[in-house]
Amino acid sequence: MINPALAADLVIVLHFAFIVFAMFGAALLIRWPPVMLAHLPVLAWGAWIELSGAICPLTPLEMRMRAAAGEQGYADGFIDHYITPIIYPEGLTRDTQFQYAAVLIAVNLFLYTRFFLHRRSN
Repeated sequence: MINPALAADLVIVLHFAFIVFAMFGAALLIRWPPVMLAHLPVLAWGAWIELSGAICPLTPLEMRMRAAAGEQGYADGFIDHYITPIIYPEGLTRDTQFQYAAVLIAVNLFLYTRFFLHRRSN
């Protein structure tokens, strides 16, 4: 059986990878167009989470695993020190979430526009 603290760390790494893919996955389209089939749902989910103020299911999953490991908060390891503040910034507000959503959508509009213009020119 996997250690709950390690499982929680794996969930947060997965969460971070999901966020990076939502933000920049469209950059892979020029090389691998089928990535769009995976990226569009991820992008939609990320935008919905930010715009709705909902909590991603990975967050409570990680917290349950941390509680199962007997951790009250985050230990000061690499993952907790460098990745956790990106996913769970201190003072996160609805306005900040709207800003995150705007950046997510703007970056992806740029990348998808670039992709379709590139395809059209070829």
